[in-house]
Amino acid sequence: MKRLPPLKALQAFEAAGRHLSFSAAAAELHVTPGAISQQVRQLEDSLGMRLFRRLNRAIELTDAGRLILPPVSRGFNQFNDALTLLQQYRSAGPLTITAPASLVSNWLIPRLQRFKADYPDIDVRIDTSNRLVDFIHEDIDVGVRFGDGEYPDLDSTHLFSYELIPVCAPQLMRQGPGLREISDLARYTLLHGDYRDLDAAFPDWTMWLKVVGAEDIEAERGIFFSQADQLFQAVVDGQGVGLLANVMAEPEIAAGRLVQPFAISLPVRMSYHVVTSPAKASWPRVRAFRDWVLAESAGLRTRGRTLSDESGRRD
Repeated sequence: MKRLPPLKALQAFEAAGRHLSFSAAAAELHVTPGAISQQVRQLEDSLGMRLFRRLNRAIELTDAGRLILPPVSRGFNQFNDALTLLQQYRSAGPLTITAPASLVSNWLIPRLQRFKADYPDIDVRIDTSNRLVDFIHEDIDVGVRFGDGEYPDLDSTHLFSYELIPVCAPQLMRQGPGLREISDLARYTLLHGDYRDLDAAFPDWTMWLKVVGAEDIEAERGIFFSQADQLFQAVVDGQGVGLLANVMAEPEIAAGRLVQPFAISLPVRMSYHVVTSPAKASWPRVRAFRDWVLAESAGLRTRGRTLSDESGRRD
């Protein structure tokens, strides 16, 4: 391995090159501008080339300086990332999971007691959001995300797919005109989830009504929600008929809190995935959660493959 220049000299060069100022670099590193200048000069002497042009009250990078500044900066960033990961790894803090609110409320929370039973020494903290997470710089260990599974620079494992089914509250059917025929939907409020930002081809009422041959029913009416948990709550509250994920709705159907008036479902192209950074994928608490959540969803993945096979045979 080629002998590296002193770390302090590289650090002084990187800070000075980023700020284009010895004074600003000195303030960042808590030393004097003279010390920065001396360390940079030592680096230049060891490399046998000038990295800065000293101007009147200013400095600028030479071609050599511009060449090496980006990889040197990346090196220091990676070094800092490594130390951050080490601190998080040694932390006795809880396992922090980020996941969409609808998945947390309607699928994860009812199962968490089983995770705690299997791993009583692992405390859990839940972050409910759809935002992109920096698993290195944020204190978040693992996530469940909804998408196509293509997450650059992340360790991603398919969790499960699902279908949309029409559901409503039982009191809505008792109080309303009844849902014996699909044409009866014209007399009910349709509840919509707006997922076009995620997938322009996401299934909706227009697609469902087309599949069942009821295109005469006006699909673009009713109430629209930007969040899946809001749509779910509106359906449970009896505000109308909605298309919900079967994996979220079926426990409510079994408990009698929802009913499915029609059997026709629509498959969703995107699916849920367990994601984390490659550096955290082997951590014991992250591996424990990933193994557990994959075991919990194994039946859904098997059913998803079966439905896909059946759909292929019908085609």
